[in-house]
Amino acid sequence: MFEFRFESGSGVPPYLQLVRQVEHAVRLGELKRGDQLPTVKEVARQLVINPNTVQKAYRELDHRGIVRGRPGMGTFVARDDPAGVSPERQAHLRAGFERWINEARGSGLTVADVEALVSSVLLRIGKRSGKDNE
Repeated sequence: MFEFRFESGSGVPPYLQLVRQVEHAVRLGELKRGDQLPTVKEVARQLVINPNTVQKAYRELDHRGIVRGRPGMGTFVARDDPAGVSPERQAHLRAGFERWINEARGSGLTVADVEALVSSVLLRIGKRSGKDNE
């Protein structure tokens, strides 16, 4: 079953952290159509956060069409990754990205340095292509 994480010092609202984790898991193929998410109570207990926060995240995911609640049954992933990139291709891309990150870290960059570099490149690419940065 999918397991959420919570970073209290990140500055990102807790409900949004949960939303992003599900979105990313769907994009990466870790969650697929029909997979069940943990119950609101389970997530709240595991992360030691208010159940209303989890409920807010699940409502947002439902609003975005990513999950659907089934009364008395739970919350389920409603769609697959819209990008349609195969898991094999994603694994190949991830391996290359990991090699690059290891090289950057080996050159003395901190995690924060790597994050800033990746963010700046994504922003520049997004501006050049005229697409938003989803």
